[in-house]
Amino acid sequence: MLKTAHDLVEIAKQQICEVAPLAVQPLLHSSTRIIDVREPDEYAAGHLPGAVNIPRGMLEFKVSGEADWQNPEQAVLLYCKTSGRAALATCALQSLGFTQVRSMAGGFDAWQAAGLPIEKPALPKFD
Repeated sequence: MLKTAHDLVEIAKQQICEVAPLAVQPLLHSSTRIIDVREPDEYAAGHLPGAVNIPRGMLEFKVSGEADWQNPEQAVLLYCKTSGRAALATCALQSLGFTQVRSMAGGFDAWQAAGLPIEKPALPKFD
């Protein structure tokens, strides 16, 4: 029988560390890299303060191809909308050799539901 995407997420969640949104808030002011693995339009609609957008489909290529991603002990926190893509992305980074990788439980939806701060890119002014 074929596995579903949900099955893969459940397997991934057994292999990773998830942290609650309130536990993530102090990480915003640390050396932890906060990565939003959602698509660019989702990121543009609002994201965690200081988060960088690397869509799930490009993550492995981006981190394995850039010099500033060569520290396997770099603390990384990943999130998406509800936590599925982030769980898969966390497993992928662990497979690449990163040792300090966590995923935010509940994703951006849980962050917003907790009333935590979000950033939205400023729109250009056409004055």
